[in-house]
Amino acid sequence: MAISRLTRLVVQSKHITKHESVIPRRTATTTPTGAILPEPEKTPFGLLGLVCAVVPGLLIGAAISKNIANFLEENELFVPSDDDDDDD
Repeated sequence: MAISRLTRLVVQSKHITKHESVIPRRTATTTPTGAILPEPEKTPFGLLGLVCAVVPGLLIGAAISKNIANFLEENELFVPSDDDDDDD
């Protein structure tokens, strides 16, 4: 079934390219007349932006992990064994 769909897609794509000429155009970087647009302004966030993005993500991830670990231990789905800590 997948082969028949792939074959049909290939045949349709050959049919389209025979009758229509496709001109590759990137409209996001050029104007309709073909001129190259200026480089967009960059907003520097610096170290403060990095800290404001990373710290909340780490705190939220740690809270979710803690809650899931407590849930698993309360329902006895995963209980850490004390034998793993004996490395004398």
